[in-house]
Amino acid sequence: MLIRKGTPADADRIAALHTASWRSAYATLMPAAYLQGPLAEEHREKWRTRTSALGTDRLLLTAEEDGEVCGFLHLCTEDRRVHVDNLHVRPDRVGTGLGRRLLRRGFAWAATEYPGRDVFLEVLRGNDRAIVFYERQGGLRTAERPLRLAPGLVLDEIEYTWPAAQVGRLAEQEPQV
Repeated sequence: MLIRKGTPADADRIAALHTASWRSAYATLMPAAYLQGPLAEEHREKWRTRTSALGTDRLLLTAEEDGEVCGFLHLCTEDRRVHVDNLHVRPDRVGTGLGRRLLRRGFAWAATEYPGRDVFLEVLRGNDRAIVFYERQGGLRTAERPLRLAPGLVLDEIEYTWPAAQVGRLAEQEPQV
């Protein structure tokens, strides 16, 4: 498995994986019309924009095997913290340790580039598999709030935080990027 920094050339493959991941993980949380409708195009536009703006304040990692993107992680700085904006693994690779490897690589980047900053992410309430994963990785539940995804689509999200000292310890368990 090759884990490397993502580039603008990865945008469409990342968008496709992002959409497949949402369709699998959120099938019971979001309306089918949304998941099967505008979502794919929204993700294509989002990742084309994001990958064209990659810089020192954000990191995109892709995990590839045989030229296929099997997972990705996107981090950015926000509110004097580091935000795990996206962590997705191809549905048939969930539970293989790939998400853990990507998350730990992200912690290594955060500890190196933004030492002393906490790392946080949000997960949808009801995404039980992800919640269990983040708690096993040491994430602490620090907030809950509504998330407006689209007109008429409001879901609850839970924030998980890794304090800066913990990020540094977890970062030591993975090689630098």
